[in-house]
Amino acid sequence: MSSIEEKLAQLSQATLDSLKAISENKQEDLQDLQELRVSVLGKKGSLTEILKGMKDVSAEMRPIIGKHVNEARDVLTKAFEETAQFLEEKRVEAQLAKESLDVTLPGRKLARGSRHILSQTSQEIEDMFIGMGYQVVDGFEVESDFYNFERMNLPKDHPARDMQDTFYITEEILMRTHTSPVQARAMDAHDFSKGPLKMISPGRVFRRDTDDATHSHQFHQIEGLVVGSDISMADLTGTLELVIKKMFGEERSIRLRPSYFPFTEPSVEVDVSCFKCGGQGCNVCKQTGWIEILGAGMVHPHVLEMSGIDSQKYSGFAFGLGQERIAMLRYGINDIRGFYQGDLRFSEQFK
Repeated sequence: MSSIEEKLAQLSQATLDSLKAISENKQEDLQDLQELRVSVLGKKGSLTEILKGMKDVSAEMRPIIGKHVNEARDVLTKAFEETAQFLEEKRVEAQLAKESLDVTLPGRKLARGSRHILSQTSQEIEDMFIGMGYQVVDGFEVESDFYNFERMNLPKDHPARDMQDTFYITEEILMRTHTSPVQARAMDAHDFSKGPLKMISPGRVFRRDTDDATHSHQFHQIEGLVVGSDISMADLTGTLELVIKKMFGEERSIRLRPSYFPFTEPSVEVDVSCFKCGGQGCNVCKQTGWIEILGAGMVHPHVLEMSGIDSQKYSGFAFGLGQERIAMLRYGINDIRGFYQGDLRFSEQFK
């Protein structure tokens, strides 16, 4: 056995004996253990001093002695870790013995989050339409001018474009101002030989608008579309009555007023009887007994034809409503900005 191997064996045995003594003394202070670790395994420790003698070892013996050195280091490192764990366990046991611990006390409840009120409203509306056989179709928030406007019967320089102040990225690419482009793409892809198209398209839309209590530069829409054979205004009215009663109560009624939208003909504004005063007149309905809730109409024949659909054979209806407006009316919220400011005092009201 070389002198280096003898020194390794002596160091290992002496270190293990010291660790055993520390464990048997059950010392709670880990300072002695840390000092011993540094004196043995540190940069200037005993093991490092032994390694300095490797320069005097022959080339043939260096791999063998190097292996012994690594083995000794691994054994000592593990011994230090086990001793540290042992001392920590003893420290915890001693602390618990001094303190009174009632294990029957109930644990602290963790605060649970909830879905945002807009997400709740959207999910409720989606579930309602899925139950009526509609499919939910997502679309692009960044759209082309062609699908956002021209496919909705709004050609270049059409005056109705002024109603939708638009965020343009390029002359032909924009942030969508409504979810109607999803409907155009769905009509392009649908095979009407397999049945009618019944869909809703929820999502965020963007308009260059001043943020105030009732307006925002971004908001949410859910637009619906049904296209098939013999679809009439009666089908639209029945659908809207069902939706309004589900959202605002069975005692509610609706009123249709003539309006104008480029992509529907005829077009209507849909009002719901005031849920606060029952139609008698109050501050919510501005003394009219009715609250404007959404826009709708029969799909314009030109819109159908742009998707290659025979407008003589097929017809359809479309409608659009805003999640923010629905939530504001249902819960008496008077400032749309509350939905977006991330104030927990606002959000926690709707758990």
